[in-house]
Formats: sequence, structure tokens, C-alpha cells
Amino acid sequence: MLSDMEIGHLTKLKHIDEIAAKIGLTPQDLDHYGEYKAKVRYTALFANEHNPMGKLILVSAITPTPAGEGKTTVSIGLSQALNRIGKKSIAAIREPSLGPVFGIKGGAAGGGWSQVLPMEDINLHFTGDFHAVTAANNTLAALVDNHIYFDNELNLDPRRLTWKRVVDVNDRMLRNIVIGLGGSKQGFPREDGFDITPASEIMAILCLSNNMDELKERIGNINVGFSYTGEPVRVHQLGFEGAIAALLKDALKPNLVQTTENTPAFVHGGPFANIAQGANSIIATKTALRLSDYVVTEAGFGFDLGAEKFFDLVCQYGGFCTNAVVLVATVRALKIHGGVKVKDLSAPNPKAVTDGLVNLAKHLENITKFGMKSIVAINRFPTDTEEELQIVKDFVIQSGFDASVVDYFAKGSEGGIELAEKVVEMVNMDVCQYRGLYDWNSSVEDKIFTVAREIYGAEKVDYTADAKADLKKINKYGFDKLPICIAKTQKSLSDNPDLIGRPKDFLVTVRSIVIASGAGFLIPITGDIMRMPGLPKKPSANSIDVEHDGNIVGLF
Repeated sequence: MLSDMEIGHLTKLKHIDEIAAKIGLTPQDLDHYGEYKAKVRYTALFANEHNPMGKLILVSAITPTPAGEGKTTVSIGLSQALNRIGKKSIAAIREPSLGPVFGIKGGAAGGGWSQVLPMEDINLHFTGDFHAVTAANNTLAALVDNHIYFDNELNLDPRRLTWKRVVDVNDRMLRNIVIGLGGSKQGFPREDGFDITPASEIMAILCLSNNMDELKERIGNINVGFSYTGEPVRVHQLGFEGAIAALLKDALKPNLVQTTENTPAFVHGGPFANIAQGANSIIATKTALRLSDYVVTEAGFGFDLGAEKFFDLVCQYGGFCTNAVVLVATVRALKIHGGVKVKDLSAPNPKAVTDGLVNLAKHLENITKFGMKSIVAINRFPTDTEEELQIVKDFVIQSGFDASVVDYFAKGSEGGIELAEKVVEMVNMDVCQYRGLYDWNSSVEDKIFTVAREIYGAEKVDYTADAKADLKKINKYGFDKLPICIAKTQKSLSDNPDLIGRPKDFLVTVRSIVIASGAGFLIPITGDIMRMPGLPKKPSANSIDVEHDGNIVGLF
């Protein structure tokens, strides 16, 4: 099998103007970034904002292995397959973060014969969106510190600042630091720390904003800290929202690229699902829905993380409805949940697959809680046996769902024509039945417990002293009606990464609750989850290089 990069180089790319023409856009509708990348101009967004919307298919997954289960590959492959059977389809996915690219997971542009291209550009600097988010976030941090340094008219307490700087690198050394050393002319010394760029509230805001006016409003609503008297201080009080929005003027425009089969794809925004909402931008998804009949998007990690947040946050802020869920399951992930170690996943083990089905069962159960129709895409890997695949398919059918084995990685769209046909039949059957899991007006504790009990399967939620103090501030200052975006490990349905399968009789521990008032949600941080990951012992960076002619090699 050729590498992803080799397949990308073998693909005959079409000029981005040809790709745009497929969905009714002209060259004048685009800001070009070379021959194969473009951003859609605001004038084109405005011109199409009253078009009827197509059908939206969300791709999610069971609890994944450390390397992921191929959601992006399935999303891209399904969109290609829909086009192959004569349907007008667009893929709408997130941009990769440099953290995982140089860390453990590698790139996030799909794989094999179901990729978005040019994969080197998309996986590295692309159109500069991540850098714009980083610059906007850190400019705000500098402006806040500068306000305190000169006069501090709003009486911001340096000990109660909540706005962190970010960088798009997995760097554990920056989690907890001391800044402002060197004397009074250098600022005021304090403990601080960095988050990774996908965890920035600016990233969440970029992806949840329907337009520039909303982007500015959300930036203005950001809470950067508390005054000496305990009052929250927001960006609009400081007057910085216009400057920060100016740094995001181009980043807000969705990016248009193509797949290995020249299917149009929007790749825009990149919040992680374990520490943020885990979906691409609302503006890209809605643009795709107005320009095609079927849009395939994805939500990060397992259904308990990205998909729950997609339904409870993204759909509601975007004002659109999801028509169906494609749940990705793999034999290797089920083996993990059946007790097999990662190093032994290649060996046939039907019993472990059977034992791991409890995890799949829980995710299927969760899908129905949102009123969703669903089909399981059993994503084939080369080491899977027919017996193992059949065990999964039989279980899904016995559970009352449909299933289809796909191999979009090795075969492109031809690896999943049956899935595309079944998806079309399913989404055209009746109107959307989507519903949220909880009432935003419920108490914060009720919202957290509802997600923990219904989606994770927890018996109880416990709060540390810090979390209880956060709750008091949230209730006192009126942030309690915001929805929640729980930060939790992606390795388990629980908040303990070591609990595989379908854990029972466990409690979820909330150790703090971050107020993301600009994004419009609260972030209960559970277990040992961190908003700045670290690199593994042997990072992907070891295999990445650049040749004398400038070609990047070693990305995957």
C-alpha cells in the first residue's frame, strides 16, 4: 500500500476554480491561496445565505484507540461515494493541529484514497487560520496585562486572571510557568500557563460564530478574569473586541479544497473534542449545506465527546438539524475494549471483539437519546478477519441498527458504495427528529449530571473544593444558564482513561469549571484531563523531513 503522501502526489488535482464551479461558486467568489486552496469571500457567503439547506450527516465513533478509528477517512470517503452515486455532496471537516501532527496521531486530513488535498499544506500551515487564532488569543493576553500595568482602571486582580496564552504545540513544559520576572518594568510576576491553540476560547468562538458581527459580540463577551472585588471583567469593558476580530477577519472565511476524487471539501476550524466542542466551523457547515444536497461532517473522538457537544452546542448555536449519524466502529477498537493490548491488536481474536461489543452498545444507545437515526460503518483494517467483521455486523443488526463494512482507505469511494446508498435512503425517509439532551435553563449541576449519567453511564458526579467555588461564581454572576462542554478523556466512557469497555458504578470528578462566556458555554474539567497535551516518547516528528527541492516527506 502506498503512503498517504504518495497517494496525494499521484492524485491529479484540479484547479480550485473547477472545484468551486461544482458547487456554484465563481473565481470571483474566492480568495486564492495558490492553485488548490481558497477561502470563500464574504460576498459569496451573503449571496447564498438564503439557499435551502441540504441533508447533514454526522460521522462519529465508538471510544477510539490512541491512533483513532478513521472518522475523517470515513467522512471523506462517504462524501466521495455520495458523489459517485450521483448525489451532490460536500465534506466539511476540521483543520489539523500541529500538536497531533508532530505528536502521536499524525495528520488529520484523512488517509489512503480518501484524503483532502494538498495534505502537506492542510496538515501544516494551510491558510494560516491556526496562527491567526494563536495571534488573536495572545494579543488579547498582552492587552489585558498591559491594562493592568498602566493604571488598571477596571481593578483587575492579577491573581484572578483566567485568560491564558496558547501555542499550537504539544509542550508539557508550558503547562505551569511563572511570567513577568525581571523587575517592575517587565510587568508583575505571577503563575500562569499555556493551553494548546485548539483549546483556546478564540478557536471555539471562531467555529461557533455565524458571521463577523457575532464573532465580535462573542469576543466582547469573553471573561478574562475578576476584579479585586470579585466582579467578572469582560473584553467589551476593555474595548479590545474590534482589534481581536480584525486579526480573525480572514480566518473566519471557510477554506475550500478537494479530496483525492476531486470532491469539494470545506476544511475549517479545529477545536479538540476532549477539551472543546470538537467540530468544524458553523459557517463552513452552513455554507456547505446551502451549496449541496448532502453534507458529511464529523465530530471528534467518540460519540460521548464530539457528538454530544455537536448536538447540545453546535446544532443549537448554528440553528441547523442533523439528519443522521454514521457511527464508525473498528475491530481493533473493540479488541481494546475486550482487554487486548495495543501491541497485540493485529492477531485475530474473535472473543475479544465479542467482549468489546459493550462499548459499541453504549454508543448506539446514546445515539437514540438525541432522536437520531444511525447506521454503523465498520471500518475495515488489513488485519481484520471476516469472522471478526461478521461478529460486529451481526451484533449491530441484532441491536436494531443497520451496518455496512467500508474500506474507503484502500479503495476510495468504491470501498463504501453500499453505505452511501443506505445513508441516502435513511436521511430521505422522514424529517429530522433531532433533540437536545438537556434544558439550558437547568442548574449547572443538573446539566453535568445529565450528561455524565445518560452519556457516560456514571452513578454520581463529585466536585472538588475548587469546582464548588467556581459554581458559586457561576451562579452569582449569571453564567449558570450557559450549556456545558465537558473536558474528559477520550480513552474511556468514564473520566478514568484506564476503564475500558462499558464502565459501571463509577463517579465523575469535576475539579474545576472554566467560564467560556464568549464561546457561550461552561467547561467542567474532569479527571486528569489537560488543556495542554505532551509529546509521546517517539513523536511523529521523528519521521518528518523536507527534501532539497522543498517537498515535505514523512507526514501521515
